[in-house]
Amino acid sequence: MIIGVPKEIKNNENRVGMTPAGVAELVKRGHQVYIQHTAGENSGFPDESYVAVGAQILPTIEEVYAIAEMIVKVKEPIAPEYKLIKENQLLFTYFHFASDETLTHAMIERKAICLAYETVEKEDRSLPLLIPMSEVAGRMSIQEGARFLEKPQSGKGILLGGVPGVKPAKVLILGGGIVGSNAAQMAAGMGADVTITDINLPRLRYLSETLPKNVKTLCSSELTIKKELADVDLVIGSVLVPGDKAPYLITKEMLPLMKPGTVLVDVAIDQGGCFETSHATTHSEPTYIINGIVHYAVANIPGAVPYTSTLALTNATLPYAIALAEKGWEKACQDDKALKLGLNVVQGKVVYKAVADVFGLPYEPLN
Repeated sequence: MIIGVPKEIKNNENRVGMTPAGVAELVKRGHQVYIQHTAGENSGFPDESYVAVGAQILPTIEEVYAIAEMIVKVKEPIAPEYKLIKENQLLFTYFHFASDETLTHAMIERKAICLAYETVEKEDRSLPLLIPMSEVAGRMSIQEGARFLEKPQSGKGILLGGVPGVKPAKVLILGGGIVGSNAAQMAAGMGADVTITDINLPRLRYLSETLPKNVKTLCSSELTIKKELADVDLVIGSVLVPGDKAPYLITKEMLPLMKPGTVLVDVAIDQGGCFETSHATTHSEPTYIINGIVHYAVANIPGAVPYTSTLALTNATLPYAIALAEKGWEKACQDDKALKLGLNVVQGKVVYKAVADVFGLPYEPLN
């Protein structure tokens, strides 16, 4: 198969779809891999490192899309890329369709095969291609939240872990999944007073047993969240409904419950956000303020640490990329139910029900 890895063009997206080690595995199996010039440079992988393992370098993004049967990338295509996508071309990347109607219609129009990392789902309900970036995003959410609690960043001026004689910051984490548990580990390690919420009692029992003892668990409801907001300093929004739009757990009417300088970090922004007042921001302009509350809603948080993120992502995606290259997307998805669930839009049809439901589009399940 001919595989193309374009350079990411989303704002401050420094990751690349595949490491040289991943390329080497595909090349030794007889596949051709084309890398756009400098695609891996910001992740610490210069062109020479790809050439050394058998890849070919192409100067422009247009040439990569034109030659490739399968495109492997990190983030969803953005407007300048739409016209480059060919009918029946396989795109293997994060899409997050439920939060972007324009993208959804564009991919329907292009009649591409859109296989989304974030909805590849195993029988145990785990999301193997979302987990590594959720781990990064969860840990970074605390790192960024602590930074924006500083007074020069319009926060309360509170040190997350406090000091002897001074209480630490109170951190509320909404959602006990991969993002939430990693955020809790980081916040606890920094000495914060941490509460993590979820609606799944077995999950809360597991978190209570495995997380540090300065992490408290709380069964989530609208009333309990409202009570917690009165004296919280940092809120991490980390709820996920696979493939669907995130629910609003903090509405605009709840903002006055918090003190000015409180920081909200919406890690669910890729799926539309779990705070009603959230809108996507970028690494260059990561925050905005509403009613004195600092909102951080960067849609590609792991892009700030591209070396770590690219290695972690390729570790997870490579076995699936190899299967797609070896078998073709139809046979690979027939053989692997988890991979089949990654199919969202196929040849102009929406084949993932949650995406169809969000936008009122016809749902056409795959045979």
